[in-house]
Amino acid sequence: MQVTLLRAAVAVASFIMVGCGEKALVSEATPELSATNVSVATAAPSAVPATAAPATAFWPHWRGPRGDGIAQETLNADWPADGLAEVWRAQIGIGFSSMAIADERLFAMGWKNQSETLYCFDPLTGKELWKHTYPGKKIDNLHDGGPGATPTIEKDFVYSLGREGQLFCLQAATGKVVWQKNLPQETGVPVPEWGFTSSPLIEQDMVIVDGGRVVAFDKRTGKKTWQTDAFRPGYGTAVAFTRNDQRHVAVFNNDCLLVIKADTGAEVTRYPWESSYATTSTTPIVHEDAIFVSSGYGRGGALLKWKGDELEEVYDNKNMANHFNNSVLVDGHLYGIDGNTHNARLGKIVCMEHATGKLKWYDADKGFG
Repeated sequence: MQVTLLRAAVAVASFIMVGCGEKALVSEATPELSATNVSVATAAPSAVPATAAPATAFWPHWRGPRGDGIAQETLNADWPADGLAEVWRAQIGIGFSSMAIADERLFAMGWKNQSETLYCFDPLTGKELWKHTYPGKKIDNLHDGGPGATPTIEKDFVYSLGREGQLFCLQAATGKVVWQKNLPQETGVPVPEWGFTSSPLIEQDMVIVDGGRVVAFDKRTGKKTWQTDAFRPGYGTAVAFTRNDQRHVAVFNNDCLLVIKADTGAEVTRYPWESSYATTSTTPIVHEDAIFVSSGYGRGGALLKWKGDELEEVYDNKNMANHFNNSVLVDGHLYGIDGNTHNARLGKIVCMEHATGKLKWYDADKGFG
């Protein structure tokens, strides 16, 4: 795995879907993401000059500042015929975590030499500002392995989670460890089959992760604030939202969609989720009074709406089965990858109506990237 910066402003997110070209039409209307107003990418070019990128780029955690996977920069689609010029490159080892950018610092994680490392780079030059290395297993079951959670930047601190549950709070400027925890020791839940990949969520004065139990620690001291009952861990990330003037947290694990109160961890409700394999990997998409969840192996997705303090099914179908990558919600439509990564020839880029689950179009020619 390597970090490569192209000569353009950078936004980091789930995946890019801009101008998908020819599509298999399945209905009368085929909404598209516009190349002029939406940029969602692992390294997306912007109309902003490269020299402005470090001062303006702000992607502080998984799925970006608004938690929706959408970058607000405008995409300049007029690329040179031979592609964008490479500015710098850094070898960071193996891994599947995304990157985080804020305050002229870029954070990335990788595994090599029996250790995991959190790196801090200057995003303009690629200069390594500091790194924090600690022992860690690769956990490469049916994939390359390495860290899978994205670092989270919050003010003067950065938080990271390793595959074996090594949770760190570090000073963003220096890499000095402020506190650290080991999730299996804290929760009593062993390392799952694919390791821990829940990106840290900052909610008020807490940092929250899915470690089999959803667990909250004081973000400055590391003192445990609360934890839930134990579930089979999911591989996605918790998301916070407001409902009835109260903060809630939703977590999609391998037993259910769980909704809890943010301040206490008390359970509000759960929606059971059965699948052929315990590989639930996506982050719930909360929009207005509804929550969308999806998982792979043909399980598909479901939209759930609040009815009192319970979640009621609006639809549950197989039109959007997200294996790893989250869908992105734009203008009432979900854009995502349907299918399993180990069977790429059957994967499709899909546009589905969020409110109804109706399939609008799909493109089966692009694969998984």
